[in-house]
Amino acid sequence: MKKFWWLFPVVLVLLSACQATRTGVVILSDGGVVTLTTASRTPAQILSEARISLAPNDCILYLGSPIPPDSSLPEAGSYTLTVRHLVTLTVISPGAQKTIPTCAPTIGQAMAENGYKLYAADRLDPPAETPIEADLTVNFQPSLPLDVAVDGVHIQIRSAASSVGQALAEAGIPLIGLDLSIPPEKDPFPADGRIQVKRVIESVSLTQKTIPFASRTEPSADLELDQQALLQGGEPGLAVTRVRSRNENGVRVSQNTESETIVRPPQDRILGYGTKVVIRTIEVDGVSIEYYRALNMYTTSYSPCRSATPDGKCSYGTSSGLPVERGTVAMVYSWYLAFGYDRLYIPGYGYATVGDVGGGPAGNHYWVDLGWTDAEYQPMSGWTTIYFLTPVPRNLVYILP
Repeated sequence: MKKFWWLFPVVLVLLSACQATRTGVVILSDGGVVTLTTASRTPAQILSEARISLAPNDCILYLGSPIPPDSSLPEAGSYTLTVRHLVTLTVISPGAQKTIPTCAPTIGQAMAENGYKLYAADRLDPPAETPIEADLTVNFQPSLPLDVAVDGVHIQIRSAASSVGQALAEAGIPLIGLDLSIPPEKDPFPADGRIQVKRVIESVSLTQKTIPFASRTEPSADLELDQQALLQGGEPGLAVTRVRSRNENGVRVSQNTESETIVRPPQDRILGYGTKVVIRTIEVDGVSIEYYRALNMYTTSYSPCRSATPDGKCSYGTSSGLPVERGTVAMVYSWYLAFGYDRLYIPGYGYATVGDVGGGPAGNHYWVDLGWTDAEYQPMSGWTTIYFLTPVPRNLVYILP
């Protein structure tokens, strides 16, 4: 025995080495947990030691990924193996449907393992992190890349929304107030993926406008005939106009007047004319006369042959049929209509009747032509007071035409 004493240390080292290579394993299978310590390094051997049988389509997962049963596990302090049964994942996407046999623990991992490139903006129902416990159907709406022009910059986003407005809202670029998008927010994505956002601001301004006053005349019983007086001074009114301006992306695109409100209406300027008839008596040329109206007018004289027609013939007729003689006077047509056959008294001429159309130059209504026969003709000219005698006409003209 003394000859083999040196073998004892070697045996101890070998025993220690064998014990050091045994590793703890946790096996998850069918909702249960099995733990053991083993020196085996292949999943098949470990499962055999744990008395767990694999069905033909079962998968063994290590660190979340499938591994062949007879592969060698890497060196590690411990192992966790998962036994999963093969299930069917049906992925329904727009215009397509795909069936995936998988042992992956979650929907997202199963789809990634089968070539799907998933983005955070994609829509999965159920979500990507949902565990797969049995056959499962997934509705998949992949997101699309979009280029959004907004506030002077271009922003690249992805979205699986059903409309432009929803995509903008999900990307944190909501349409606020009067903002609009091209295409419109209710439309689906454009084929080129380009979306333009217009920031719209409308402002309302109020502007004041002066309304000019009008002038009118009114009869006044307090004023004598042919007198005028200001009864009411005119005052301009005030209107407020509401104007709406529209800016898109900082550029004015329209400006419209929406309404105009009269804040203060204008006040008419009222000029009163007299309707009060006052009968007066006066002595003129030694004759006492009673009159109701006196006007300062310019007088001239005419006689039949001194007012000849263009062909040189003497004119003996008048508009009223009265003869051209002393006592027949002519006035402009409008005054002839107003005062025809009215009796007058003209200083230096005497009593007269308005019986003819004549008078002075056009526009000068305060002009009276004094009629004479050719034999009695007396030239008279100058301003004088013409008296309109009583009785007062029934259809009295208050405003001189």
